[in-house]
Amino acid sequence: MKRKSPILLIVLFILPLLLKAGEGMWLPLWLGELNEKEMQAMGLKISAKDIYDENNSSLKDAVVIFGGGCTGGVVSDQGLLLTNHHCGYGSIQRHSSIEHDYLTDGFWAMNHSEELPCQGLTVTFLIRMEDVTKKMMTGITDDMTEEARQNKIKSNREKIETEVTKGTHYEAVVKPFFEGNQYILFINEIFRDVRLVGAPPSNIGKFGGDTDNWMWPRHTGDFSIFRIYADKDNKPADYSKDNVPYTPKKFFEISLQGVQEGDFTFVFGYPGTTNEYLPSYAINETVNVTNPIRIDMRTKRLDIMKAAMNSDPKIRIQYSSKVAGIANGWKKWQGESGGILHVDGIGQKQNFEKEFTKWEYSNRTTHYKYGKILSSFAKNYEESQDFVAAYTYFRESVNSVELLSFARRFRKAVELASDKTSDPAELYNNIYDLQNSTTAFFKDYNADIDQKVCAAMFTSYLQNVSAEFVPMDIINLNSKYKGDMTAFAHDLFAKSMFDNPTEMEQLLSNFNSAAAKKIAKDPAYQLIINATDFVNHNLIPAIKESYASNDSLQRLYMKAQMEMQPDRRFYPDANFTMRITYGNVAGFKPADAVTYKHFTTLDGIMEKENPDIYDYVVEKQLKTLYKKRDYGRYGDKDGKMHVGFVATNHTTGGNSGSPVLDANGRLIGLNFDRCWEGTMSDLIYNPDICRNISLDIRYCLFIIDKFAGAKHLVDEMTIVE
Repeated sequence: MKRKSPILLIVLFILPLLLKAGEGMWLPLWLGELNEKEMQAMGLKISAKDIYDENNSSLKDAVVIFGGGCTGGVVSDQGLLLTNHHCGYGSIQRHSSIEHDYLTDGFWAMNHSEELPCQGLTVTFLIRMEDVTKKMMTGITDDMTEEARQNKIKSNREKIETEVTKGTHYEAVVKPFFEGNQYILFINEIFRDVRLVGAPPSNIGKFGGDTDNWMWPRHTGDFSIFRIYADKDNKPADYSKDNVPYTPKKFFEISLQGVQEGDFTFVFGYPGTTNEYLPSYAINETVNVTNPIRIDMRTKRLDIMKAAMNSDPKIRIQYSSKVAGIANGWKKWQGESGGILHVDGIGQKQNFEKEFTKWEYSNRTTHYKYGKILSSFAKNYEESQDFVAAYTYFRESVNSVELLSFARRFRKAVELASDKTSDPAELYNNIYDLQNSTTAFFKDYNADIDQKVCAAMFTSYLQNVSAEFVPMDIINLNSKYKGDMTAFAHDLFAKSMFDNPTEMEQLLSNFNSAAAKKIAKDPAYQLIINATDFVNHNLIPAIKESYASNDSLQRLYMKAQMEMQPDRRFYPDANFTMRITYGNVAGFKPADAVTYKHFTTLDGIMEKENPDIYDYVVEKQLKTLYKKRDYGRYGDKDGKMHVGFVATNHTTGGNSGSPVLDANGRLIGLNFDRCWEGTMSDLIYNPDICRNISLDIRYCLFIIDKFAGAKHLVDEMTIVE
């Protein structure tokens, strides 16, 4: 009989009483033992094996990692895939130009030959997962130093990953769970030929823009369509015109039933990162140290970039993806901090710590094992706070200047060219990569904008960071220019070659030791290299030391929490591995006298319409369909075209594009966001205000069919009326 790991045994025999409704990100591997009965009691009509079965096709075979940070779902037997518009945004943007502005106008391939290859884009299927805790803990002892422990863990991980994929085209990764108290192996199949099939205009796919980002009510048609291609044997292959559409093991049926308040739903995807079991000191650092810095610095950058975008359509295309990326975190952190304050998250953690202290003092054994955890956390966070603040400022200011971050890319080339013992092939490959990245960089770069950003960032950096944490080169600049960073930025950009595409292309086309010396003398290169070295030698070591200590403490703290609360059903924090989250469709009340319904409609788009604000421009064809109430079979029984809905499913970054499924496992929506008031769910989940926001699949199909005239794509899907 196969023995279960100790941590799983703890989880298997506990009660769900302390779990909040909708909370939890569960490994599909455990559903049959942990969650199946609860899910079915809530309304699920299929079994855990229908969701995850490594021996037979199951719903998990229709779920993919899309790119490097989103989720997608396969919706046809020809490899058609749905994800969010914002997940496909980079690919759409790279195919866009003034002549073919797919961002603004949308894109629809009317046959396979019109589908656009997306260089570098991959999708990843999970083949299976396995608990390998015992193998990972081989050679680990309680008296090891943390460094020795991590080295042994790394060695064990590499051995497992190598052995399990030997002789196959699969890739493997072992990931830690419960802060390193348990380890799970994931075996994946990665497809490298992915093509853009369809995308709505940004006025649909990004309707509401940054203004509505993280907000409810939401009216965004946040979807895009891709297709996976394979070789003639249905295996992954690099792009080739001879490749054919991939035949999946499973694809999602699509339901047109819609959702009602209280309906059971589950989200199947790859949530990125959560930290639900941190001490109060960590939450305090987030709310009172790092988030205020990041929000302030990004506000300044966004103000500069958005002003430029509003003045020039070319700049709008160039900077649309950049601004979206900057603004996403900027707004999320505001909601996260506000949500924590709203529910007194720090106070909640402190109250738990009081109970924890009472528990660990209750007997000699627990006090011996866990008595120093909280005091050690307090010491670490206090000692590292100034270093963390200084490093956050550096990353959000100096590091955010595109000219400087671009210049830093050339460090390896300079070092290889200067080292007579280096391999010429390595230098050649590096220069080849730089040529490609340089072309991409200048395609979406505006030096005037970057110069303004540079002046603003350096001004804020010098005003807010203590001199002991500032690189000497920057202190000297401040003295030289008497605090006038506008003048400094002007001179830097005038003297540097890194904002000149012609000069950079010529230099790379005939790269030699003289070119390397020229780069090494460039003021932008010297500034960022010296500043980076200062940070790496004076800030990073102190932060790493603190974080390493906190990591080992967190592992012990996690174990202690599970020992303290044997009746609590613990779920592992998100770490971009496949998870199931489940809950119910539900509106919410975020504030006094404010009540939100669980769904939005096309009526709300028309109410928000404002032709003077780009985020709220409504497409003419959409208005025509609305006026005629021409919704086809996609309209709700209430006579309206539903656009989005909210539910209590526990989601986070990475869940973007995740299939949202009904009780029968049929696709009813695409997860694309969370409500702003509940974004603290990465740290503290609150069932009253934490909601995931999903695109109603009927609106997605309505846009494809009635708006875009791409009915052939809907015909390719399996629709359940």
